[in-house]
Amino acid sequence: MSYTLHRGDALTALAGIPDNSVDAVITDPPYNSGGRTSGERTGRSARAKYTSGDAEHDLANFPGENRDQRSYDFWLTLLLTESYRATAESGAALVFTDWRQLPTTTDALQAAGWTWRGIASWHKPVSRPQKGRLKQSCEYIVWGTKGPVDPDRNPVYLPGLYTASQPRKDRVHITQKPVEVMQELVRICPPGGTVLDPFTGSGTTGVAALREGRKFIGVELSEHYAHIAEQRLRRALTQDDFELAGPEE
Repeated sequence: MSYTLHRGDALTALAGIPDNSVDAVITDPPYNSGGRTSGERTGRSARAKYTSGDAEHDLANFPGENRDQRSYDFWLTLLLTESYRATAESGAALVFTDWRQLPTTTDALQAAGWTWRGIASWHKPVSRPQKGRLKQSCEYIVWGTKGPVDPDRNPVYLPGLYTASQPRKDRVHITQKPVEVMQELVRICPPGGTVLDPFTGSGTTGVAALREGRKFIGVELSEHYAHIAEQRLRRALTQDDFELAGPEE
């Protein structure tokens, strides 16, 4: 298998990806969430929104976290529209979101042309309890397809609930997803097919894709995280098992 890592803005990079050339879009975009008011959503960094004050790490911020609700909806629709164009017929899109942005994400997915197929949940068992409230222990995966589902194209049976803690040991990104969850999700892509992630972050989707015998195309705006993703992707490859197509400069 091979990977390509684009450095730069997702919309710009997606414009250069050929029509119908990827088999699945699996991505974790900036949620632009984490605030009770518009000012809190748009005026705080990702670290301030998603990291508690007693966190034991000092991970770098990431860009793209300061859109208000209307601009986030418009921006996400544009991204998912470009992703739709680049995806083959019957290909899938899986988009992470939280409870605040769940309605917006389902709207954007459908406005971009995808047929909305449902919602899966990622359950985080060690999430912090909140006095007098229901525990917010899940993030969500909105998914859809480009046209009809073709069960013969990739006859897998995937669960709708994933339970795994956010990485603690060797964690390198504020919102890093567990690689074991991503290895399940990339199986929505046929073996040998190509997974696209316009928001690569630290590269977990790509690592999962390569481990599961899929090709990977990633895009990352932050040079800091693009460097980390490149290192992790290279470590996921072995010269004997994979043909290495290195990241673009």
